[in-house]
Amino acid sequence: MPQYRRHLDLTKPLDNNLDIYTSADYVDPPFECHDWAGITQQGFRVARLTLGTQTGTHIDAPAHFLDGGATLEALPVDRMMGRYMLLDLPAKASPGDLERPLRVYRDQTILFLQTPQNGPAVLTGPALERLIALPPTVWVLAGEIEVFESEPFEFHRMLARADKYLVEDLDPKPAREVESGGEIFVLPLRLTGTSGAPCRVVVRY
Repeated sequence: MPQYRRHLDLTKPLDNNLDIYTSADYVDPPFECHDWAGITQQGFRVARLTLGTQTGTHIDAPAHFLDGGATLEALPVDRMMGRYMLLDLPAKASPGDLERPLRVYRDQTILFLQTPQNGPAVLTGPALERLIALPPTVWVLAGEIEVFESEPFEFHRMLARADKYLVEDLDPKPAREVESGGEIFVLPLRLTGTSGAPCRVVVRY
């Protein structure tokens, strides 16, 4: 049985410090956690949660960006755990920039992408298509990716059209400590008919 040196929780804490996605004319549902029942009155404690399907560390199903796309329950549980390929993306990448790094791919179940700490990785459309051609259905993203000279969210739309699932908004500090040669576990809430769900993401290597 493999011996693992480290276990990392890549999940952002769900608390009042959590950043909520906001654009010029849109805001995601807020995260709220309020007492609902207490020991004194009911003999037990329960809290009421309010949150969105993309709150905190979460997984996007294709339906998040594609009309008629697959919803969360279409992803088999065995695709959410297993060996990952760690790929450090440069600030800019064309297909030729990826050929050497991709030689390390050995049928890993999940693609783990790290981008520069000081900004997004900007990929050409063909470079992203080269990554999409890899077998993994689940991608885990530490950082941000943009598609060169494309509209906002084109990266997400291309993944959705390819029937890929994207895990994002990781806790940045432990996410930067991930090394190659390990396993990852992505455990979303078991929602049905949704565009995604908050999830716990744990790595061991």
